[in-house]
Amino acid sequence: MYEQATVLEEAVMSEPYATPKSTMIETMSRRAWLVGGSSIAVLAALWWMRDDSADAATFEIVKSDDEWRRLLKPAAYNVLRHQGTERPFTSPLDAEKRAGTFACAGCDLSLFSSETKFESGTGWPSFYKPLPNAVETSSDRSLLVPRTEVHCRRCGGHLGHVFEDGPKPTGLRYCMNGVALSFKPAAGAGPARACLRLGNFCRGGAYPARPTSVGVSLSV
Repeated sequence: MYEQATVLEEAVMSEPYATPKSTMIETMSRRAWLVGGSSIAVLAALWWMRDDSADAATFEIVKSDDEWRRLLKPAAYNVLRHQGTERPFTSPLDAEKRAGTFACAGCDLSLFSSETKFESGTGWPSFYKPLPNAVETSSDRSLLVPRTEVHCRRCGGHLGHVFEDGPKPTGLRYCMNGVALSFKPAAGAGPARACLRLGNFCRGGAYPARPTSVGVSLSV
């Protein structure tokens, strides 16, 4: 009788946690860890992709979204007001070589001189230096790799991004969306060069048909 009681006791003690209650607690604990871990991941992603751009009220020119939509062409509206990106090699301004000034398509503020424009091979108009008091920058984490966003100082319109792979003397490449810009030719600059259309691509006569720059990030 004693031996039977001992065997029964050992059988009960061999799996002390194998009860419906303990199994339920273990399952709830695992779910709590999963939910907690997922919440932390979501919060981290939201923090990483947060918008650091200046508040619209800090700009000289402030308009409602509907006003901007009516004022701008669809492509310019998408880029300037909603941080879109035009397709490379589609802007005639990429092939623009005349002397003049590139201005914001949203508020007409002069942004870049043609003297600082260079051929980056990326398919977007590129400059190594903006005009004084023309643009501002903010942190852009919309992609996995953080970038420096460039916007108009006066209206806050998104222009593109700046990268540290440009030519001397600044070593910077202001990679701008052509639809976010307008061009004002200097006096005596002559007519615009005809844009050679190859499907949806626009190429100037002297520019290479494909990107040629080495080590240049193909993004804007």
